[in-house]
Amino acid sequence: MSVAPSPALPQQTAAEQVRSVLARALSLSLTLGGQTYDLLGAHTVGARGRITLHPPADTPLTDHLALAPADALDARIDLTDIAPTALRDRVRARVTLTGRLAPATPGSLRLDLARVVLRTGTGTHEVAPGAYTLAAPDPLALEEAALLTHLADAHADLVSELVDRAGSRLPHGVVRALPLAMDRHAVSLRCEYGEGHCDLRLLFPGEARDAAEAGDMVRRLLTAPRCAHHH
Repeated sequence: MSVAPSPALPQQTAAEQVRSVLARALSLSLTLGGQTYDLLGAHTVGARGRITLHPPADTPLTDHLALAPADALDARIDLTDIAPTALRDRVRARVTLTGRLAPATPGSLRLDLARVVLRTGTGTHEVAPGAYTLAAPDPLALEEAALLTHLADAHADLVSELVDRAGSRLPHGVVRALPLAMDRHAVSLRCEYGEGHCDLRLLFPGEARDAAEAGDMVRRLLTAPRCAHHH
């Protein structure tokens, strides 16, 4: 007698996660020839994920670029995705993109992508450059931080109710729970214990296309059938 496999839970693809990290990133680290430069507000991301760097003038980076041979601009870009709420272990993901820098508009450089790697709590995921290019950020990516901080600051009682609804699916002894992440499919809470933590993902009754729908979906979780999983 065969048993049908359980349907996959809806979630972002690795490519969508990378694009979402890039969409909300204000800073990144650029490594060239063994030297690493931290750039704040010095990059843009195009519609298909094309990264363009705008190096500030009169900095060690511009000096490096001026002296570098045209055929020696292999580059690595690193980004760290940090939860906006004050929970334990705030790093949610790390993204590494490697390729070659080429001139774009005057004073700017584009990254011709060769490899994309996503590292999360579930492991390391290689993302094909083609999949990265075709993916889009989650529709909540830019508003996620405001949604999560509002949920933590103004609706702590709602967060507690959501944790209570998880019931036996959580180990006993939760000391504190805070919003960890939100995408169009679900909201995730970090449940902290005296030692360690676990993450609770609560699936929305439907997909949220914007912040208003996300707020409605969170409220509907209080009356929706229990549909949660944790890791």
